[in-house]
Amino acid sequence: MFLPRRFIEVSARLSSLPGIGPKAADRLVFYLLDQSDEDVRALAEALMAAKREVTFCRRCGNFAQGDLCEVCRDSSRDTKLLCVVEEIRDLSAIERTGAYRGLYQVLHGRIDPIAGIGPAELRLDRLLERITLDGVREVIVATNPNFNGDITAMYIAKLLAASEVRVTRIATGIPKGSDLEFADVFTLTQALEKRTDVQS
Repeated sequence: MFLPRRFIEVSARLSSLPGIGPKAADRLVFYLLDQSDEDVRALAEALMAAKREVTFCRRCGNFAQGDLCEVCRDSSRDTKLLCVVEEIRDLSAIERTGAYRGLYQVLHGRIDPIAGIGPAELRLDRLLERITLDGVREVIVATNPNFNGDITAMYIAKLLAASEVRVTRIATGIPKGSDLEFADVFTLTQALEKRTDVQS
Protein backbone atom coordinates (compact mmCIF):
# COMPACT_ATOMS: atom_id res chain seq x y z
CA MET A 1 0.00 0.00 0.00
CA PHE A 2 1.73 3.18 -1.20
CA LEU A 3 -1.03 5.68 -0.31
CA PRO A 4 -1.54 7.17 3.18
CA ARG A 5 -4.38 5.88 5.34
CA ARG A 6 -6.17 9.25 5.26
CA PHE A 7 -6.09 9.28 1.45
CA ILE A 8 -7.61 5.79 1.34
CA GLU A 9 -10.26 6.77 3.90
CA VAL A 10 -11.41 9.82 1.89
CA SER A 11 -11.34 7.84 -1.36
CA ALA A 12 -13.46 5.08 0.18
CA ARG A 13 -16.06 7.62 1.33
CA LEU A 14 -16.19 9.28 -2.09
CA SER A 15 -16.47 5.94 -3.90
CA SER A 16 -19.58 5.15 -1.86
CA LEU A 17 -21.36 8.00 -3.67
CA PRO A 18 -23.57 7.06 -6.64
CA GLY A 19 -21.74 7.11 -9.97
CA ILE A 20 -18.27 7.38 -8.45
CA GLY A 21 -16.09 4.30 -8.65
CA PRO A 22 -12.73 3.74 -6.92
CA LYS A 23 -10.67 5.27 -9.76
CA ALA A 24 -12.83 8.38 -9.97
CA ALA A 25 -12.69 8.70 -6.18
CA ASP A 26 -8.89 8.51 -6.24
CA ARG A 27 -8.77 11.24 -8.93
CA LEU A 28 -10.98 13.48 -6.80
CA VAL A 29 -8.74 12.99 -3.75
CA PHE A 30 -5.61 13.76 -5.79
CA TYR A 31 -7.33 16.92 -7.04
CA LEU A 32 -8.57 18.04 -3.61
CA LEU A 33 -5.20 17.52 -1.95
CA ASP A 34 -3.67 19.73 -4.61
CA GLN A 35 -6.02 22.62 -3.78
CA SER A 36 -5.48 25.34 -1.21
CA ASP A 37 -6.68 24.93 2.38
CA GLU A 38 -9.17 27.73 1.75
CA ASP A 39 -10.74 25.98 -1.25
CA VAL A 40 -11.06 22.64 0.53
CA ARG A 41 -12.49 24.35 3.62
CA ALA A 42 -14.99 26.27 1.47
CA LEU A 43 -16.15 23.01 -0.13
CA ALA A 44 -16.55 21.31 3.25
CA GLU A 45 -18.42 24.30 4.68
CA ALA A 46 -20.73 24.48 1.64
CA LEU A 47 -21.58 20.79 2.05
CA MET A 48 -22.30 21.19 5.75
CA ALA A 49 -24.39 24.32 5.15
CA ALA A 50 -26.40 22.49 2.46
CA LYS A 51 -26.96 19.58 4.83
CA ARG A 52 -28.21 21.96 7.54
CA GLU A 53 -30.32 24.29 5.40
CA VAL A 54 -31.72 22.30 2.47
CA THR A 55 -35.04 20.68 3.36
CA PHE A 56 -38.13 19.54 1.42
CA CYS A 57 -40.70 21.93 -0.01
CA ARG A 58 -43.88 21.61 2.04
CA ARG A 59 -45.95 21.89 -1.14
CA CYS A 60 -44.34 19.60 -3.71
CA GLY A 61 -41.52 17.69 -2.02
CA ASN A 62 -38.70 19.27 -4.06
CA PHE A 63 -35.51 20.44 -2.33
CA ALA A 64 -35.99 23.86 -0.77
CA GLN A 65 -34.10 26.38 1.29
CA GLY A 66 -37.04 27.65 3.26
CA ASP A 67 -40.74 26.80 3.21
CA LEU A 68 -41.21 26.58 -0.57
CA CYS A 69 -38.87 25.56 -3.40
CA GLU A 70 -37.86 27.84 -6.27
CA VAL A 71 -40.44 26.25 -8.62
CA CYS A 72 -43.36 26.70 -6.21
CA ARG A 73 -42.32 30.31 -5.52
CA ASP A 74 -42.30 31.16 -9.25
CA SER A 75 -45.53 33.09 -9.88
CA SER A 76 -45.18 32.66 -13.66
CA ARG A 77 -45.83 28.91 -13.39
CA ASP A 78 -49.13 27.36 -14.53
CA THR A 79 -50.70 26.19 -11.27
CA LYS A 80 -53.35 24.19 -13.16
CA LEU A 81 -50.73 21.83 -14.61
CA LEU A 82 -49.11 19.29 -12.28
CA CYS A 83 -46.30 16.90 -13.21
CA VAL A 84 -45.87 13.85 -10.96
CA VAL A 85 -42.31 12.49 -10.75
CA GLU A 86 -40.71 9.72 -8.73
CA GLU A 87 -37.63 11.58 -7.49
CA ILE A 88 -36.20 15.09 -7.31
CA ARG A 89 -33.55 14.15 -9.90
CA ASP A 90 -36.43 13.49 -12.37
CA LEU A 91 -37.80 16.97 -11.68
CA SER A 92 -34.31 18.33 -12.34
CA ALA A 93 -34.11 16.46 -15.67
CA ILE A 94 -37.46 17.90 -16.81
CA GLU A 95 -36.47 21.42 -15.72
CA ARG A 96 -33.34 21.20 -17.89
CA THR A 97 -35.55 20.88 -20.99
CA GLY A 98 -37.14 24.30 -20.43
CA ALA A 99 -40.28 22.79 -22.05
CA TYR A 100 -42.45 22.59 -18.94
CA ARG A 101 -43.89 25.56 -17.05
CA GLY A 102 -46.27 23.91 -14.62
CA LEU A 103 -45.73 22.68 -11.05
CA TYR A 104 -44.61 19.31 -9.65
CA GLN A 105 -45.43 16.66 -7.11
CA VAL A 106 -42.47 14.51 -6.05
CA LEU A 107 -43.46 11.04 -4.83
CA HIS A 108 -40.03 10.14 -3.40
CA GLY A 109 -40.46 6.63 -4.74
CA ARG A 110 -42.70 4.40 -6.80
CA ILE A 111 -45.06 1.51 -6.12
CA ASP A 112 -42.86 -1.55 -5.72
CA PRO A 113 -44.69 -4.66 -4.47
CA ILE A 114 -41.46 -6.67 -4.07
CA ALA A 115 -39.92 -3.99 -1.84
CA GLY A 116 -43.18 -3.60 0.09
CA ILE A 117 -43.80 -0.04 -1.14
CA GLY A 118 -47.46 0.69 -1.72
CA PRO A 119 -49.55 3.82 -2.39
CA ALA A 120 -49.58 4.76 1.31
CA GLU A 121 -45.79 5.18 1.36
CA LEU A 122 -45.99 7.63 -1.57
CA ARG A 123 -48.34 9.97 0.30
CA LEU A 124 -50.73 10.22 -2.65
CA ASP A 125 -53.15 12.02 -0.32
CA ARG A 126 -50.95 15.09 -0.85
CA LEU A 127 -51.49 14.80 -4.60
CA LEU A 128 -55.27 14.66 -4.16
CA GLU A 129 -55.15 17.62 -1.77
CA ARG A 130 -53.20 19.75 -4.24
CA ILE A 131 -55.54 18.88 -7.11
CA THR A 132 -58.48 20.07 -5.04
CA LEU A 133 -56.86 23.19 -3.54
CA ASP A 134 -55.16 24.40 -6.74
CA GLY A 135 -57.95 23.47 -9.16
CA VAL A 136 -55.55 21.37 -11.25
CA ARG A 137 -56.82 20.64 -14.79
CA GLU A 138 -54.16 18.17 -15.93
CA VAL A 139 -51.86 15.74 -14.15
CA ILE A 140 -48.85 14.62 -16.21
CA VAL A 141 -47.57 11.32 -14.86
CA ALA A 142 -43.82 11.32 -15.51
CA THR A 143 -42.87 8.18 -13.66
CA ASN A 144 -40.03 6.17 -15.19
CA PRO A 145 -40.95 3.95 -18.17
CA ASN A 146 -40.36 0.65 -16.41
CA PHE A 147 -42.51 -1.94 -14.61
CA ASN A 148 -42.84 -0.10 -11.28
CA GLY A 149 -43.21 3.28 -12.98
CA ASP A 150 -46.05 1.89 -15.12
CA ILE A 151 -47.79 0.38 -12.07
CA THR A 152 -47.55 3.75 -10.31
CA ALA A 153 -48.94 5.59 -13.37
CA MET A 154 -51.89 3.21 -13.66
CA TYR A 155 -52.65 3.53 -9.95
CA ILE A 156 -52.68 7.34 -10.17
CA ALA A 157 -54.95 7.17 -13.23
CA LYS A 158 -57.42 4.95 -11.37
CA LEU A 159 -57.23 7.19 -8.31
CA LEU A 160 -58.21 10.21 -10.41
CA ALA A 161 -60.67 8.41 -12.73
CA ALA A 162 -63.75 9.84 -11.03
CA SER A 163 -62.43 13.41 -11.09
CA GLU A 164 -62.59 16.04 -13.82
CA VAL A 165 -58.80 16.06 -14.11
CA ARG A 166 -57.14 14.97 -17.34
CA VAL A 167 -54.42 12.40 -16.60
CA THR A 168 -51.65 12.06 -19.17
CA ARG A 169 -48.45 10.04 -19.40
CA ILE A 170 -45.22 11.21 -20.99
CA ALA A 171 -44.66 9.64 -24.41
CA THR A 172 -42.42 6.61 -24.69
CA GLY A 173 -39.65 8.23 -26.73
CA ILE A 174 -37.73 7.37 -23.58
CA PRO A 175 -36.56 3.74 -23.85
CA LYS A 176 -38.59 1.26 -21.82
CA GLY A 177 -36.79 0.31 -18.63
CA SER A 178 -34.65 3.47 -18.48
CA ASP A 179 -34.63 6.37 -16.00
CA LEU A 180 -35.62 9.97 -16.79
CA GLU A 181 -32.46 11.43 -15.29
CA PHE A 182 -30.37 9.80 -18.06
CA ALA A 183 -32.56 10.98 -20.96
CA ASP A 184 -31.18 13.73 -23.19
CA VAL A 185 -32.96 17.09 -23.29
CA PHE A 186 -34.44 16.58 -26.78
CA THR A 187 -35.90 13.15 -26.00
CA LEU A 188 -37.39 14.35 -22.72
CA THR A 189 -38.85 17.46 -24.38
CA GLN A 190 -40.49 15.28 -27.05
CA ALA A 191 -41.83 12.93 -24.38
CA LEU A 192 -43.48 15.85 -22.58
CA GLU A 193 -44.93 17.40 -25.74
CA LYS A 194 -46.32 14.08 -27.05
CA ARG A 195 -47.79 12.89 -23.77
CA THR A 196 -50.90 10.72 -24.01
CA ASP A 197 -54.00 10.19 -21.89
CA VAL A 198 -53.67 7.44 -19.30
CA GLN A 199 -56.39 4.81 -19.44
CA SER A 200 -57.64 4.01 -15.95
